[in-house]
Parts: sequence; structure tokens; C-alpha cells
Amino acid sequence: MQATKGNRNLYNTHLKTFAGQNRKQMTKAEACLWKYILRSKQTGFVFKRQRPALNYIADFMCTPLKLIIEVDGYTHLLEEVIVNDKIRQTELENAGFKIIRFKDEEVLKEIDCVKNKIFAIIKDLESK
Repeated sequence: MQATKGNRNLYNTHLKTFAGQNRKQMTKAEACLWKYILRSKQTGFVFKRQRPALNYIADFMCTPLKLIIEVDGYTHLLEEVIVNDKIRQTELENAGFKIIRFKDEEVLKEIDCVKNKIFAIIKDLESK
């Protein structure tokens, strides 16, 4: 892994191919979030999809804000996945990232609420 704490976004080049495959197979909720909020640059910031960071691939990442947005499907309800998500989140937060999570249902059924939460967090991060 070429990612180090000195590296601004902690990009892991070893995950590049896998991340590219993930970009081609986004879930319905990920595609919705990308199409209606993040791709359109409504946020005023560039977000990248399936971005390698440390030993993980973030669903969406804004490097200047060090913000990661995760969209969790039904597999994230499994005990093993919950434990791994906690470890992953701790490691990414220790590297300086802010992580926010949404469930698939939130994105698909409450997109305006999701958008408002994202905008509020961006505003908070900008003020720091």
C-alpha cells in the first residue's frame, strides 16, 4: 500500500482495479445518491465514487473536506459486517476523515432529507 498519513487522501493504489469494478456495479441507492446529489456538484465540492483509502474503498469521498459518505445495504445488518464497519470507520476517522452513513432505504425513499444532512455536514466542515 502506498497510502501514508502524510498523503493527503491516503489513496491506496493496490485497490484501484477493484474500485473501478465497483464503480461499474453501483447499487441502486449509490446510483441515486450520485445522480441526484453528488455528481451534479450541487454541493460545491467534487466527490469521487468508490475511492480507495487506507485498506478500504469508500463509496463516495470528497478529498478537500476529508468527507466519506457510505451507503449501507442489507448486508450491513450482519454482525460480522457491523464489526468490520466499526473497525473501518475508526481507522478512517483516525486518519482524519469524517464518515457519514446512510441506509439504502434512506437514499431511495428520503433523498431530500439525505441531501439536507449532507449539506449541513459540508457547511460544518467548511467552517472548521
